[in-house]
Amino acid sequence: MLKKLRIKFIALNMITVAVVLTAVFATICVVNYQQSVAVVEATLNDVVNQASDHQGKQQPGKDGQPGKDGQPDGGAAPEGEGTSADQAAASGEGGQPAAAAQTPDGGSASAASSSDATGKDSPAATGAGASALIAGIADDADGFGGPTIGGRDKGGGQVIPVALFTVDANGVTAASGRFNTASISDDVLEQAGAELADAAEGFGKLSDSGLFYLKRQAGGDMYLAFADISSARGWESLAATLAVIEVATLAVFFVISLFFSRWALGPVARAWVQQRRFVADASHDLKTPLTVILANTSIALERPERSVASQSQWLESTQHEAEAMQGLVGDLLELAKMDEEEAAASAGAPRANFELVDLSDLVEGELLQFESVAFERGVQLEPYVQPGILLLGNEQRLRRLAGTLIDNACKYVDEGGVVEVTLSETGKYAKLAVRNTGAPIAPEDLPHVFDRFYRADKARTSGTGGHGLGLAIARAIAEEHRGTLTVASTQEAGTTFTATLPIK
Repeated sequence: MLKKLRIKFIALNMITVAVVLTAVFATICVVNYQQSVAVVEATLNDVVNQASDHQGKQQPGKDGQPGKDGQPDGGAAPEGEGTSADQAAASGEGGQPAAAAQTPDGGSASAASSSDATGKDSPAATGAGASALIAGIADDADGFGGPTIGGRDKGGGQVIPVALFTVDANGVTAASGRFNTASISDDVLEQAGAELADAAEGFGKLSDSGLFYLKRQAGGDMYLAFADISSARGWESLAATLAVIEVATLAVFFVISLFFSRWALGPVARAWVQQRRFVADASHDLKTPLTVILANTSIALERPERSVASQSQWLESTQHEAEAMQGLVGDLLELAKMDEEEAAASAGAPRANFELVDLSDLVEGELLQFESVAFERGVQLEPYVQPGILLLGNEQRLRRLAGTLIDNACKYVDEGGVVEVTLSETGKYAKLAVRNTGAPIAPEDLPHVFDRFYRADKARTSGTGGHGLGLAIARAIAEEHRGTLTVASTQEAGTTFTATLPIK
């Protein structure tokens, strides 16, 4: 049973920790992914803003006045600027759109000719269908390279490879090479264009194409900005790292749980052992008198012709055993009652039958009752009682505490020995010490003298009987009064039981 309880304890702890760690780490990954997507969206917006601003600077001024970039109207933009370069890149010989724009990986970005090799118009030229969105791609004069990784921009944000395209009124798509740090293959671009042909403006994700996109009208142009979906996959490596951390944490916690399960279930194990021993001892102590009673009754019934007086020995024996059983049951009920009251007091309930008790008078009264017992055994009874010691408690149970200690000392004192009973006040405590000379309690028995039904070596019992509940009840009474009951036993000093009770 304890093994199963321990397994359940460890399993419950491990499941709880695993659920908590998984929830926390999953939240971290979700937040990381959301932040990464937000960074991608902000990057795409920044690229579109930069392209729109750059396009505005390239527009010619009115009446031949210089444009926004300081060039005369109709003049050529400086080398590397986008207008003339875009026009040149967007047109082939004879002013026709270029057949294809070469991507950095050597592939064609998209078919862009308005007429194919046979001279017939293609669907891209007519703008028919969703594929009209991708009618042609023209490099900026500066061109654009493959994905640029690493580094940080001037604003301190992370650089994310972006492919930027503009879509004119005819549905012709042109690559804005100046602002491109990534390229897209023809088939992926065509698929993305088909998906975005009728899409509303805004930011989103194309799972089939593996792209984040931003579709936005700015400065009179429609812009399409793309970033690879892997730009927001940093959470995957984070999740792998957190998974390793979780496994390592669970392994460490498992070892810790093994240790703490022993510690936490230690009191349960001790209680279980004590309960089993209690049941065994109680059964033994009840079995003996019951056996005697049944035997006496059987003998009496076998001789119905005899008078009661002639069978008085069986009746007296039955009565004696019944009284012993009554005493045992009474002690068990007393222990159960004190346990219940202690539990109620721990929950804040007031203690019953507590009143101001003169402990000095109480101890002296108990000593008077044991003077005859000590005289018959030739034992010297030496009282040292300090008068006027008062405390709050249950008088009946305090009387039983004192009587149990004195009776126990008189039972186990050697013949002609000494029993000392000392009551004194020390600070805020009253101390009742009962010492007797004689054979000491064995060291291995000392930790168990207050256990229920425990009796030391038969040599110390001297045929006095008893059920081994007296000292257990005495300790329970001391604890009920917020005190303690201890024992010390040596060959030289004898055996001393000391009850320490708070006065206030």
